[in-house]
Amino acid sequence: MASRYHDVYQGWHSDPMGFWKNAASEIDWISTTDKVFDPDQGQFGRWFPDWECNTCYNCLDRHVERGRPGQPALIYDSPITGAQATYTYAELLEEVEALAAVLQDNGLEKGDRAIIYMPMIPQAVMAMLACARLGVIHSVVFGGFAANELATRINDATPKTIIAASCGIEPGRVISYKPLIDDAIGLSTHKPDSVFVYQREAEIASLVEGRDHDLGKLMEDAVAAGRRVPPVPVKATDPLYILYTSGTTGQPKGVVRDNGGHMVALKWSMSNLYDIQPGEVFWAASDVGWVVGHSYIAYAPLLHGCTTIVFEGKPVGTPDAGTFWRVISEHSVASLFTAPTAFRAIRKEDPNGELIKKYDLSTYRSLFLAGERADPETVNWAIDQLQVPVIDHWWQTETGWCIVGNPLGLGALPVKPGSPTVPMPGYDVQILDDAGHPLGPNTLGNIVVKLPLPPGAFPTLWNADKRFHDAYLAEFPGYYKTADAGVIDDDGYLSIMARTDDIINVAGHRLSTGGMEEVLATHQDVAECAVIGIADKLKGQLPCGFVVLKAGVDRDHADIEKELIKLVREKIGPVAAFKIAITVDRLPKTRSGKILRGTMRQIADGEEYKMPATIDDPAILDEITDALKSHGISA
Repeated sequence: MASRYHDVYQGWHSDPMGFWKNAASEIDWISTTDKVFDPDQGQFGRWFPDWECNTCYNCLDRHVERGRPGQPALIYDSPITGAQATYTYAELLEEVEALAAVLQDNGLEKGDRAIIYMPMIPQAVMAMLACARLGVIHSVVFGGFAANELATRINDATPKTIIAASCGIEPGRVISYKPLIDDAIGLSTHKPDSVFVYQREAEIASLVEGRDHDLGKLMEDAVAAGRRVPPVPVKATDPLYILYTSGTTGQPKGVVRDNGGHMVALKWSMSNLYDIQPGEVFWAASDVGWVVGHSYIAYAPLLHGCTTIVFEGKPVGTPDAGTFWRVISEHSVASLFTAPTAFRAIRKEDPNGELIKKYDLSTYRSLFLAGERADPETVNWAIDQLQVPVIDHWWQTETGWCIVGNPLGLGALPVKPGSPTVPMPGYDVQILDDAGHPLGPNTLGNIVVKLPLPPGAFPTLWNADKRFHDAYLAEFPGYYKTADAGVIDDDGYLSIMARTDDIINVAGHRLSTGGMEEVLATHQDVAECAVIGIADKLKGQLPCGFVVLKAGVDRDHADIEKELIKLVREKIGPVAAFKIAITVDRLPKTRSGKILRGTMRQIADGEEYKMPATIDDPAILDEITDALKSHGISA
């Protein structure tokens, strides 16, 4: 089928207001006006000013009212605990109304903030939807975050309450949440009025009298009493949530998402980008603490009338590298959305895809990757093993949905491994040099988006308009700075090569670490890799490549490292000055799977660094330090 993409994109370009007004017809509004966009509001304008809506109503009530009350809305699957549960749309609405009643009874109302501090359990999504129902602004903080990081977010969001679970459960260990919450409240200058704790069987938390409440018990009582809580009307421009980006230094940035534009963009994306129909099962294997979990676990599938999955597990180790295929088979998943790092981990453990053959994947038809560059080796491996379209698409916490992708619902465009393909409607993506001048095709530069940003993208940072302007809009006036670097080819395909701080300068040549990683990943023994630039007195910077080998590789590491150096020299040339390859057991990552290249560079350069708040295992940084020393680099 010929793709309709170019016609649709051109239609948006020629009439953006008409395009988004038409997309907005998929949402149930309480009231509307003729004005789709007000260029004089906010930093760059606001979408759907003075329109009124409720996000929870659009996710739940309207489906219950219009023929989907008995359809599964949410499936909970926890290979860690062995628990599974399914909630229909009617049942999920009942639970959400009960939770909303509990919050309402404790004085929460429109405009208040609530921090949600929970693992991957259904109550996390219920809490988000209950807040949305009341017009309460939620801020989900990844469960298990350190007390000082939680305290920072408490001080910034000034929540009236914290909605939490007693613990998180990882393979082989239970993480107590309540002591972290108590410590965070002790550290923070702002003190929440209340803490609601959902008690899990693995650990019952002690409650502070007068402040803390047993959330599960209160919800049970509200359900038994048949409590109903009508959805509260909010403006389309009112905040739905605050999500803090995990900076390694300084104050985290509170990305604000509004109600109206968010719904319009996400609803449009489900059919046009992901090619998903109402009633189908869509699985984003992420965490509600990250933006993907907000957009494509909690909101978009439910807005679209789909079934969403809350998965409490890992791509490997719960119990093996076949757990994704089990979930897809058991729950009839149509499309999986996850991070490239998950597939690199699966490929490392099961390079020949033996575990895939154990499961019936007949309902499964597409894989979407985002969160980090999807290297061609990983993409090609997934295509070969799964025999379905594998779509790399690119977006950010700030945008809330896809900037550049391959729109399956409009008819797929040809795949170019290493490129997430083309801009979605709403995004006029351009490449500028450091002085803000446009660059021609195939020239590496700063990736920017011409303002205004589309519906769904953030309008500002929480209580920090100046910081928003300075961080994102000031450097390239009239554009949003993505802080990514890349090229657009002659066909209009974008390739993201690195964060702009991962462009290294070797003897005056601007080189992309991502391009070198692509080459290293082609080596038959390499499972995953990361390239950083380390300081060098002669050349300014030198590239240094860290590689993790595939399971079962039993060769001398020095021989592999020599082959890698030769490979980069052959594919990129002597200009890369690539002479340092280091084999390690694992790479330091955030809990969402992003490799902490900046921290690795600071270690290599002997700089002081702050322990990243989102790091999965701090011990890996010591391993990186030792590996650098073993190669004569004094970290």
